[in-house]
Amino acid sequence: MIDTHCHLTFPDFAEDIGDVVEEARAAGVDELITICTTTQNVEECVHVADLFENVWCSAGVHPLYADQGPHDWQALARAARHPKCVAWGELGLDNHYDKPLRTIQDEVLSEQLAFIEAQRDSGVELPIVLHCREAFDDLIPILRATSLDPARFVFHCFTGDEADARKCLDFGAMISFTGVVTYPNAKDVQAAARLVPDDRIMVETDAPFLSPVPHRGKRPCRPAWVRHTAAFLAQLRGIEFEDFHARLNANSERFFGIRVNS
Repeated sequence: MIDTHCHLTFPDFAEDIGDVVEEARAAGVDELITICTTTQNVEECVHVADLFENVWCSAGVHPLYADQGPHDWQALARAARHPKCVAWGELGLDNHYDKPLRTIQDEVLSEQLAFIEAQRDSGVELPIVLHCREAFDDLIPILRATSLDPARFVFHCFTGDEADARKCLDFGAMISFTGVVTYPNAKDVQAAARLVPDDRIMVETDAPFLSPVPHRGKRPCRPAWVRHTAAFLAQLRGIEFEDFHARLNANSERFFGIRVNS
């Protein structure tokens, strides 16, 4: 299995990152993608991916870090050419918090999407990890206006409802679920998770955040725990775990171009 979205460079893992990676492997989580949040963070992400054969990385600016410029787009370009970098992002919009201001988020998103389009034209074409919190109606039209393939986007950490899921699916993107879907009060997210087709779904931890049941409330969340989310989704969708597990691996391999050693 693969944890398609975690943050191994966050301070929570500074003292025991090797143990975290080994714990995940022992739990059958054979591949991890550590996700970038700033152009200052991208070199550290690449470094961590280089340290471990089963860790990969992304390159992008998170909307909640949009005000932490200046943004060195060429640092992302260099990272994207590294063989362990398998995605752009995470990038997008966040309407949950008051800051950074949406005007700043919008400006950085526009710059980042234009940069990604230019990199594709120069031969670098990677899938794109989206952060979209309470912003589906704002973000999807922006993405539609680009020349980027909708099938190459994934809405990570999906916390919307069925209507939001339909918007993402109608757009043509993938949807990924964290431990949030395991929470008893997350009925809207669970309803959305039943709706997603078998070939459009992935799982992640977003570690160190959002620990799934039975570890809810514990921090840091650990990549090994992505199996709890996968098992919950299999039961929710009425699918045998091994069948669902195989489908998740196939989707992750196709989207990120990573071979899962399972």
